[in-house]
Amino acid sequence: MSVASTSASPLGLKTRSSAAGQLLQETLALTKRLFLQLQRRPSTLVAGILQPLIWLVLFGALFAKAPAGLIPGEVSYGRFLGAGVIVFTAFSAALNAGLPVMFDREFGFLNRLLVAPLRSRYSIVLASVLYITSLSLLQSVAIMGAASLLGYGWPGGSGLVVVLITLLLLVAAVTALSLGLAFALPGHIELIAVIFVANLPLLFASTALAPISFMPSWLGWLAALNPLTFAIEPIRAAYLGQFSLNAVVLDAPYGALTSAQCLLILSLLSAGLFLSIRPLLDRKLS
Repeated sequence: MSVASTSASPLGLKTRSSAAGQLLQETLALTKRLFLQLQRRPSTLVAGILQPLIWLVLFGALFAKAPAGLIPGEVSYGRFLGAGVIVFTAFSAALNAGLPVMFDREFGFLNRLLVAPLRSRYSIVLASVLYITSLSLLQSVAIMGAASLLGYGWPGGSGLVVVLITLLLLVAAVTALSLGLAFALPGHIELIAVIFVANLPLLFASTALAPISFMPSWLGWLAALNPLTFAIEPIRAAYLGQFSLNAVVLDAPYGALTSAQCLLILSLLSAGLFLSIRPLLDRKLS
């Protein structure tokens, strides 16, 4: 019997189905463990919602009396700010994705997993991705609800789909980066240092708090290359009821970008980061 006919046989399909089922079972079990840790320490979830909520309330109040026309499009600063805070919430949560893996490394639990009879050790990574994606979306939706209560709008049905897709792409990219750092850096002190150093500069060097037209040229270039900006602008357009894949949402120094182009950049960034960390994961999980 040929190799092709063997792989296409019912036995081969059953083997692949069994392997996929075991991988799913392992991933869900490890994900459940992470949620149990969150249940015992809910401060992580509360802080992840409280910090951006404070930003939303304080900055919205600070610019509440800003003159009409200050923000392009004649929108209030609160509505302008909402998209930035939503993206910042998801970004911050995803940037912390590597911390559970790092703590498992330091406390020896990761070594126990590596010698356990797992069908695939990639279930360890998939569990972290699934956990942090769920947590990021939960926190972001909470901020969206708070923004709506503050009178900053709601994206509507189709707009909500756009928001969720954009956040998923951003979270996937940042999670890949954080997991790579968790396996590459020597300890959690170094990882936390990287998180603190990267967090606020990336926020301020984006269009979360101000449009590019308000920025000096050097900062405008940084904001136009910042991955957060590519997530913020499609969400902002969805919030303003102006979303269209072919509509220009970002007037960058190097040219105008549409929503479709911003989403494509996020997709390529996410795929590129996962591919770039795969050799590292292969070495560390072998």
